[in-house]
Amino acid sequence: MRVRLKGINSITKKLADGSKRTYWYAWKGGPPLRGEPGTPEFVASYNEAAARKATGPQGTILSLLQGYQQSTGFLDLRDRTRSDYIGKIKQIEERFGDFPLAALSDRRTRGIFMAWRDQLALQSRRQADYAWQVFALILQWALDRGLTTANPCARGGRLYRGTRVEKIWTDDDEAAFLRSAPAHLHLPLMLALWTGQRQGDLLRLSWSAYDGTHIRLKQSKTGKRVIIPVGAPLKAALDAAPRRSPIILTNSRGRPWMSHTFRTAWHTAARKAGVSGLTFHDLRGTAVTRLAKVECSVPEIATITGHSLKDTYAIMDSHYLHRDPALATSAIRKLEMGNKTASKAPN
Repeated sequence: MRVRLKGINSITKKLADGSKRTYWYAWKGGPPLRGEPGTPEFVASYNEAAARKATGPQGTILSLLQGYQQSTGFLDLRDRTRSDYIGKIKQIEERFGDFPLAALSDRRTRGIFMAWRDQLALQSRRQADYAWQVFALILQWALDRGLTTANPCARGGRLYRGTRVEKIWTDDDEAAFLRSAPAHLHLPLMLALWTGQRQGDLLRLSWSAYDGTHIRLKQSKTGKRVIIPVGAPLKAALDAAPRRSPIILTNSRGRPWMSHTFRTAWHTAARKAGVSGLTFHDLRGTAVTRLAKVECSVPEIATITGHSLKDTYAIMDSHYLHRDPALATSAIRKLEMGNKTASKAPN
């Protein structure tokens, strides 16, 4: 039995890879709907939106959550980021959907919100920080538009203090992965190690971005454009790869990857190869470390990865740059050479 839903509105956008995607809304200016038309998920999200509309959310945090999800700032996010935000927005709505906007300026409100974050942190500090970040972003969006007079979540700090300094792929890890993993996962490894780019940007990378000597791309997270010379090993891998799609990286069927299926496939392959505790994201830090080991300067590394010079220094110091013994050995050798040179100088 087909159910007709009244007022459905849609917007079709052209994505970075040239494909088109349609976004559905409960009504014009209404909240976004989940799933595809005709699916139970789609109908359920429509019913949820209709129920919220009937209750009249004006004057509550729910009105801000709905308004933000209709904004260009939200709609322009990458699919993965938008999906993650929706999950956090649901958490905020469940706890504070009926919270009055007038109370946001009350000094006690910040403590209430922080207590909620502390409760989330009992399950995961990292996810609690993420929920807080999304909440702060939405309240700032509302503040900038005059929809509220305060942002109690501003400058809340972080609970999670994790680091992946030691999470570096060794040569043995790389070799084990290449021996064990299916062939269509070899090129992602090479691209990550030789470009230092994020997973999302590499999965969207098209053949037109590669001219035989350089890779040109615009980073989706920062908006920066980077031009990366292609090293000989990566060039050999790219030139030998079959072009089964306009997108370089494809699955076993020759189709572009969906981010979640790529993560699953990568995790499975890494586990079978005996590579534990390392993710695809760690290849970005590994690329920085390998560039530093061959004495690349900070500006040289930043040009490849797309970081600012300030961020590159910070990343190399406290986040990415694995304290590899080879770096220490190289430093002592340079000091020895310097001392020899000084001792030979005439008095």
